[in-house]
Amino acid sequence: MNSGLVARILGNLLLIEGAVLAVPLGISLFLGERRAAIGFLVSMGVTGLIGLYLSNVPAKSPRLKAREGICIVTIGWTIVSFFAAVPFLLSGAVPSFVDAFFEAVSGLTTTGASVLSRIEDLPKGILFWRSLLHWLGGMGILVLTLAILPTLGVVGFQVFRAESPGPTPDKFTPRLAATSKILYVIYGVLTALIVLAVRTAGVSWFDSILLAFGSVGTGGFAPFSDSVMGLGANTPLVLVLASSMLLAGVNFSLYYELIRGRWKQALANSELRWYLAIMGLSVLAVSLNLYGRVYGSIGETLKHAWFQVSSVMTTTGYVTADFDLWPPFSKGILFLLMFVGASAGSTSGSVKVVRLMVGAKVVRGEISRVLHPQAARPVIVSGRVMPPEVVRNVISFLLLYFAVFAVGSLMISLDGLDLFSSMSAVAATLGNVGVGFGGVGPTAGFAGLGLGSKLILSFLMLLGRLELFPVLAVLSPRFWKE
Repeated sequence: MNSGLVARILGNLLLIEGAVLAVPLGISLFLGERRAAIGFLVSMGVTGLIGLYLSNVPAKSPRLKAREGICIVTIGWTIVSFFAAVPFLLSGAVPSFVDAFFEAVSGLTTTGASVLSRIEDLPKGILFWRSLLHWLGGMGILVLTLAILPTLGVVGFQVFRAESPGPTPDKFTPRLAATSKILYVIYGVLTALIVLAVRTAGVSWFDSILLAFGSVGTGGFAPFSDSVMGLGANTPLVLVLASSMLLAGVNFSLYYELIRGRWKQALANSELRWYLAIMGLSVLAVSLNLYGRVYGSIGETLKHAWFQVSSVMTTTGYVTADFDLWPPFSKGILFLLMFVGASAGSTSGSVKVVRLMVGAKVVRGEISRVLHPQAARPVIVSGRVMPPEVVRNVISFLLLYFAVFAVGSLMISLDGLDLFSSMSAVAATLGNVGVGFGGVGPTAGFAGLGLGSKLILSFLMLLGRLELFPVLAVLSPRFWKE
């Protein structure tokens, strides 16, 4: 293990985090939020000093191997979350460090589960910081760091591979730094367009920026205690946010294809078609179930159905209505969508559509093999035959994901929640959805859970965001012995 190189990159991560803290610090200073400003200032100082120390640790080699990459991804997300929690605690926004850590992890993993109450009363600097965490975490703070600091002189492809959501991210440039820059240009432009669209819908500039951060990062933190339920009557805003979440759930490499004028290739992507088909059919099914039962007009029905389906499937977690009061059929669809997610290569969490595609094709192949034992049926996605090791990884991921979900649900149920609330709490955090049902539903939140449950759910957020295997590999004794 090249521990010196790991320490240097982690130190640079903390230096970046310390520099970014200057933005909410400036907001708090400008608005006279003294306690919040002190919290940000202390956080900047501590984070910067530790980062400066680590970044000067000598490294044996500038070359980054897979083991170091996995280590940086896992430890990096954890320590960045740790220091991101400090402003929440020092500002008085939360009563304990566990709550602060939960909120920070939720932000950086783009989960959006919150332990805060009376959000409108919080300092603007804190509100900006928690939403900025979504934006930073959306495409991965590690990729951002390697894009900004190419002078590290390391080949960071292993980090990008571990960081990028999904099993088969399209490689559209050979060098990580160049790829990361392209991703963040697309990400930044999309963010700016969403800010302008939300502002046009009648929301203030400050709230527009925060809602855009939550949309493009598929995070779900809103500057309001009721998410966006209080703005549910603003139809243009609802449609803008629903569209924004849908776009954020698309594989970002497809946007690059569109920029290059390769529209046919981008639109022929099979995962994109599955993604849109699942969302469309879900909206139709929920709408048919809600019309006449919950909403009297077709327009209101379609508006809320599309918004909530888009929000849950892309793992954003914004809420325009208390869907906990919807009929069981609609709630069931939303619950199942928590295990779908959007596209690989997007900012979405959960399983991802491409994995479900591969799983479905494997099942179809096995059924066909019963009828035709000698037939060879390779798994084909977007015209490409999936290698056996990729198929094996997908099946292993699916089995492990649902095993973690089952064990996690039982552990959270020990906190006194009913079983369905416990299951939805785990689904909401492991899948980075952020909102569940029952005791952790749209109007409940996670504040009432015990400290132990919050730590477990924080771990699940990190586990889900990093696609299970990197975290579990680092936790394995074998990882450190070899």
